[in-house]
Amino acid sequence: MITARTLILSSAAGLMALSGAQAADLPVKAKAVEYVRICSLYGAGFFYIPGTDTCIKLGGYLRVDTTFNGGAHGAPAWSGDLGQQNRYYDYFLSRSRMALTVDTRTATEYGVVRTFGQGDFQFQNFGSSNPSLTVGSQAGLNAALLSTAGGGYVAVEYLFIQFAGFTFGKSSSAYSTPWNGFPGNINSSLLGGNNTDTGVNNIQYTAEFGNGVSASIGLDDPTVWNRTAVYNLAIPAAIGANGTGSNAYAGTHSPDIVARIRVDQAWGLFQVSAAAHEVSASYNTLGAGAVPTALSEISGHPETKWGGSVMAALQIKNIPTGPGDDIKFDVSYAKGTTKNVIATSGGSPSFAMFGGSGFGYQSVGFGATTDGVYMPGAGGTGGIILTTAWGVRGAFNHNWDPYWSSSLFGGYSQVKYDGGANDNLLGAGTTSAKGAYCAAFAASHPGQALAGNAAGNYTCNPDFNVSQLGANLRWTPVKNLTFTGEVQWFHLDQKMSGSSVFAASSPKPAALYEFKDQNTVLLQVRAQRNF
Repeated sequence: MITARTLILSSAAGLMALSGAQAADLPVKAKAVEYVRICSLYGAGFFYIPGTDTCIKLGGYLRVDTTFNGGAHGAPAWSGDLGQQNRYYDYFLSRSRMALTVDTRTATEYGVVRTFGQGDFQFQNFGSSNPSLTVGSQAGLNAALLSTAGGGYVAVEYLFIQFAGFTFGKSSSAYSTPWNGFPGNINSSLLGGNNTDTGVNNIQYTAEFGNGVSASIGLDDPTVWNRTAVYNLAIPAAIGANGTGSNAYAGTHSPDIVARIRVDQAWGLFQVSAAAHEVSASYNTLGAGAVPTALSEISGHPETKWGGSVMAALQIKNIPTGPGDDIKFDVSYAKGTTKNVIATSGGSPSFAMFGGSGFGYQSVGFGATTDGVYMPGAGGTGGIILTTAWGVRGAFNHNWDPYWSSSLFGGYSQVKYDGGANDNLLGAGTTSAKGAYCAAFAASHPGQALAGNAAGNYTCNPDFNVSQLGANLRWTPVKNLTFTGEVQWFHLDQKMSGSSVFAASSPKPAALYEFKDQNTVLLQVRAQRNF
């Protein structure tokens, strides 16, 4: 009996121990998984960052561009090897890019806090077969990271924070239109107005008044984006073989002050913008290439001047040609801020284009883009003389059906230098911008016809006009995938006349060149997938 009772108790104890061991091995209840939640507050594509009340949207596009007889992204053959049409120029150029965008938004008691950034992973040929135009000499670019097998680089477009009506960072200027330099074109070189489509460092504030009416004011950093050049026309070889000089701008002392008023409603958009821009020069005495010398600081400098620009823009929607069709155009006038007329997605171009001639080695057309020029000393300009420019551009955009669409676009720009076309080295002619420029131009281009001297070979006038006309056709076989073909004609209407024997930029020879208007045509094709 005692033995049986002992066996029963022992068995019970063993079962209890086994039961405890099994209980210890049971898994602890895991915390609930927080799945990604859709955020419907700010449109399609947003979701909550897990564990936060911040919504995020990831997007972008993958784009492949190829341009025939032009530069990357549809730049016409208006300078360099392309402008010369020499043996070093590339008949075509391709660029592949993947843009990634990150958009975050958080609702607060002060309104929505937004951050936005875009990085472009891209590869293209930044070099040239011309040994004198190596990548390393172009704005300090590192050839090892660019046009090499497996190379490429990351470009930064927008990077900004928005809060309570303010925008801080790299964004489109408050001066710009919503379409910037793209009323209907895909190329980034339609001149005639402002373009800050890749962003400029700024601080701006926008007030919304309701019914689509708003006003904005901002401070833009002009260092990279909104300064073309200031020429000191007294330095040695002030104007080179291609009609351009070296940049003698001083350091940045003031931001650009910009503002706009906009009405954006169902019928379209109307906007008026204004900008103020400081134009300052470094020194009166500079060496070749506008580099400083030991005499620069004691030579003084011209008085700083303020330039400015105005722009009016209009978009008309719901036109009778079809649903989704519209017309966009803008008109600009600038004094001392030429970038707001001669604008691309990058720097403002100066023009040097060569072509055929009936009597010379070749013909040539020049166009120097500046904010102002000055010539120190007796008989000089007495300070900086601001350059005047105006332009107009626009597009008609038409949808043929849900899959096919097209645009017809164009632009016209004019750049003028103060003074008469006959201002020259005689008398006080150099007190005008034209007189000073032509005096410097004559040093490297002999044969200028002085006032009252009919024996000269050419008359000097640095004014120029540019015209552009283009059209494109887009096919969207499926949503967010578009193939585009675009053709663009570019015309340089330069105001020099006659001819000169001079040493053009290599590999051109020293020969007789006829001053003549120039034309070029390019074709750009694109495949783009948005996501």
